[in-house]
Amino acid sequence: QVQLVESGGGLVQPGGSLRLSCAASTRLRNIYVGRWYRQAPGKRRELVASISPLGRIEYVGSVKGRFTISRDNAENTVYLEMNSLGPEDTAVYSCNYYSSVEGNYWGQGTQVTVSA
Repeated sequence: QVQLVESGGGLVQPGGSLRLSCAASTRLRNIYVGRWYRQAPGKRRELVASISPLGRIEYVGSVKGRFTISRDNAENTVYLEMNSLGPEDTAVYSCNYYSSVEGNYWGQGTQVTVSA
């Protein structure tokens, strides 16, 4: 059973930065789409960023220019670099790996809190 292990969340001041990591517990073929979602209290889960096996990247409009998604295929890890964080970015961030062959996997979620 594949597990996704997230790290890098925490408390940061407005304007600060964090880097989230999502690592698979077992080796996967690099044919999955890596995605980061977030869910703020009282709100629906939102797709923040995605990266395809060939590196095609998409972002939700609210994070464009501030967040960067990347992947290390050798390490089966997907990253989310977050800069210029604001209170509106406070949420539980969860990673997801999906491919029609390998399956659909979720991380446990990591809390990001932006507050002075």
